[in-house]
Amino acid sequence: MRQIFLDTETTGLSPDTGDRMVEIGCVEMDNRRLTGRHLHFYLNPERKNGEGAVAVHGLTDEFLSDKPLFAHVVDEVLEFIGGAEIIIHNASFDVGFLNEELRRCNRPKFSTHVAAITDTLAMARDQFPGKSNSLDALCKRLEVDNTNRTLHGALIDANLLAEVYIRLTRGQDSLVMDMTEERGGGAGDVGGPVDLSVFVLPVLAATETELADHERVLGEIDKASGGKTIWRAQQQEAVA
Repeated sequence: MRQIFLDTETTGLSPDTGDRMVEIGCVEMDNRRLTGRHLHFYLNPERKNGEGAVAVHGLTDEFLSDKPLFAHVVDEVLEFIGGAEIIIHNASFDVGFLNEELRRCNRPKFSTHVAAITDTLAMARDQFPGKSNSLDALCKRLEVDNTNRTLHGALIDANLLAEVYIRLTRGQDSLVMDMTEERGGGAGDVGGPVDLSVFVLPVLAATETELADHERVLGEIDKASGGKTIWRAQQQEAVA
């Protein structure tokens, strides 16, 4: 399954009021493995950024002034995402902007170019109801390192989203799961009997000091119970 993790940055909150995209980042994954392929563009929005938007992504009007228009890169974008499952955090926001940009280019809506659109915000809300499910919150909860994310950036966020998605969809870590994923199976897809003999589990023997401490604690418990602990009675029966 080919999947594309996508994120955008914009001049504001709504394409309906004329806000435009200023950055798009896409990261490719195939069979739950990052391929190393990505697509990234800064874009000239042909309008000024909102002050709040610049505070979020740091892309000034001056910086964006010589960047390509979306119309100049639309073919590359559509070629890269074509036929893939697109995974976006808060998908309705990004898809709304993408649809407006495509409309300006006289192209069909975004969903017609891809196999499916998956919203990780909806997934997170199902798994963690009542909790904060922003990308930063999920990185912290799922132990994804986002220390380099001082500002929002489309490509950085797409990479972080890929790591978050793997943890959201993996479920409980287990040796069996790791084996099935190496064979190309999905999480939870055991794919038939598993030969447990291939696993070598270490046996850690207690040291003499640890054994002595254990016996001391058991003795203290037995003394506190007035000699009524079950294990002492069983030991005496075994000796008799």
